[in-house]
Amino acid sequence: MASPNYSLKVNRQLLDPSFESYRLSLDPIPTYNVVLDAAVAEVKLKDNQYTLEHMRAFGMYNYLHIDPWYEDSVYFVDCKGRVLNLTVTLDTALGKPREVYRMTSDPAVCEEHLCASLSLTSATWAALSDGTGRLLLLRTSKRGESSHLKWEPMFSEIVGEPFTLLHSVSHVQSGVHTMELLLLRVQKDIADSQGSGFFVSLEWITVANTAGQGEEKKYEITKKRLLRGKSVPHYAALEPQGKGLMVASEKPFIFMEVDGQPLEEEPAEAMEEDKPEPIYFWRQTEEDVTVCVRLPEGITKDDVRFKLTADSLCIGVKDYAPLLEGQLHAPVDPEASTWTIKDDKSLEVFLQKRTEGPMWSELVTGDRRGQFIMSDEQAAQVHQRLSHLTAEDLNANPDKDKPPCNAQELEDCDVFPEDSSSLMRFDGVSLKPTHVVNLGSHQFLFSVDLNPSEMPAFCLRHDVDALLWQPRPDPPNEMWEHVATFNALGYVQASKRDKKFSTCAPNFSYASLGECLRRVFIYRQPSPVDTVLFNRKQGRQVGQVAKQQVASLDSNDPILGFRATNERLFVLTTNNLFVLKVNN
Repeated sequence: MASPNYSLKVNRQLLDPSFESYRLSLDPIPTYNVVLDAAVAEVKLKDNQYTLEHMRAFGMYNYLHIDPWYEDSVYFVDCKGRVLNLTVTLDTALGKPREVYRMTSDPAVCEEHLCASLSLTSATWAALSDGTGRLLLLRTSKRGESSHLKWEPMFSEIVGEPFTLLHSVSHVQSGVHTMELLLLRVQKDIADSQGSGFFVSLEWITVANTAGQGEEKKYEITKKRLLRGKSVPHYAALEPQGKGLMVASEKPFIFMEVDGQPLEEEPAEAMEEDKPEPIYFWRQTEEDVTVCVRLPEGITKDDVRFKLTADSLCIGVKDYAPLLEGQLHAPVDPEASTWTIKDDKSLEVFLQKRTEGPMWSELVTGDRRGQFIMSDEQAAQVHQRLSHLTAEDLNANPDKDKPPCNAQELEDCDVFPEDSSSLMRFDGVSLKPTHVVNLGSHQFLFSVDLNPSEMPAFCLRHDVDALLWQPRPDPPNEMWEHVATFNALGYVQASKRDKKFSTCAPNFSYASLGECLRRVFIYRQPSPVDTVLFNRKQGRQVGQVAKQQVASLDSNDPILGFRATNERLFVLTTNNLFVLKVNN
């Protein structure tokens, strides 16, 4: 696994340290029920699909799909092979779901068939998997304006073993309409005799219109890329122009094949030779940091562009791109910091730490182009601290008050996982990871489409809160942006033992949790109160209150789908589609 070279930067302004709790509200939630004339095409796990990865990939699948281009429009597939759509214009007159496409293949023919999966690729295209291994690309026209038109298949082909369609994007590349699709499979691994006996594969397929000018459109597969891992990803999505891929998973993924040909691993020696020389060197004490940056020949003091704030550093030459730029590991005192040119070859920067004592692990967050130089005294201190790891005696320092740690006394929770959860961004050309984030204890909660022109956002637990992150490939220094916070939702969802689905509104007005049966929980953002309230313990006035609401569905069928818009929450069961009016 690649070493972490990036960290998620929390926007402190979006946090509320004074948040207390959610207040249970008994206000009723208007709930409307649409009875389906045919059951949802649910596929239950088979006896040979017994692993946790099968449960994550297929057992917890969300059968309801929301259209990010047309608000309050959802899709699902029923047992007759019909792709059905329900678009809400008036809650009290919902009508019946409307058929937009009917699959001709019979899933029963394939013993290992999976549930049908749908991905809305653009405002006029959709991708569909029938669960037997067939991939279909459908031209839908503008779904909001041409709601009466049936979808037209433009591509239909068996692409291997049955798969689940995770994500798809549409773009025009060199004047050619191209679609990128991401497929998920859980396959048997004959070589794995000690593990679960399965591995997880992600297949990145590119389909393009290969017809010449004036000819009828002809879509064909132009490229296939295969990734392999040992865990089902929490999050996997393609960048809007197909320039990259982002994957969040407990165990890392790696590209194995391109168009059926295995990738050759670069020799370790060659990789060491290709490693660029550091562009700066730095050393530190408990009070300060000294940085030495190489400069081109002939550079004078007037050519240097230097900017330093308490949290960031920028060093450049003339009008060229900065040599070193980014957020410092810890705050410094700009007024007590200086810089000078040494021997007309390098720029030496002296940074005064604002907080004395803590040692920095890096100079600029995420920058690996420098080399840290440790003094002899610091090296001796480190050697002394680690001496007990290499000494023959278990307790290398007999003067210590505490005995050495006994590994047999460790609990399971004390052991650091071999492969910690990570978020990786792969480049679409080199197929190498460019950004790696160690998620550590940040539990993945859910993903949601906020803007159809951007990648799906994902929500992580940070302490007790739930933070929503929006991936943005450009610029590369700010790959993931913290866009919203749901107070205490990380703590709340951990207490819901029967929780199956979770999501939020695109405008962040509320988050919602759905259990396996019947119950739905809604957690609203704090809003001003009409009456004056006082906190009895602290004796202060309360200006805002965050409400929790609970809805109980009139159905004993399991919940199979769960999606939210700014105004409504859609809940799909085996025989019903419920519409909850959350906001007006």
